[in-house]
Amino acid sequence: MASLSAGAKKRILEICAEYKNEPTPLIMILSEVQNEFGYVPLEVQEIIASELDIPVSDVYGVVTFYAFFSLKPKGKYVIGVCLGTACYVKGSQQVIDKFAELLNTKPGGTSDDGLFSLDALRCIGACGIAPAVNVNGKVYPKVTVDQVPHIIEEYRKLEGENL
Repeated sequence: MASLSAGAKKRILEICAEYKNEPTPLIMILSEVQNEFGYVPLEVQEIIASELDIPVSDVYGVVTFYAFFSLKPKGKYVIGVCLGTACYVKGSQQVIDKFAELLNTKPGGTSDDGLFSLDALRCIGACGIAPAVNVNGKVYPKVTVDQVPHIIEEYRKLEGENL
């Protein structure tokens, strides 16, 4: 969304209109925009702020406070590694470090091919299967550093099949 298309702008205005009469519409609007476009860049935040008649800084504050929202496009596959206490104690830091190494990106970043984003998550509520990794909603239990290349390859193969 380097420059917003007329269709994208129209859709954002429709989303704002859907929630405008809610008592606190901002989170709902941002969530729907994030789901629809994959991220919430500054240009979109300006439109939302204008439609809600609030400062852009208020919108930006919410987008940057909640980890769910992103200012940059995410990869097709979002890899979330839990770094909550149980997962961390069982080696999740080494797991996320291996993902970062193999994908050549840091947590919060996206691989050069745009296929993978890597997120460090706080507790995801999967303490019994620590360390846990979530890829687009699929949870991998008791992940070891040795499993990381296989997880990445699983999704690279999917891409090969979809070509």
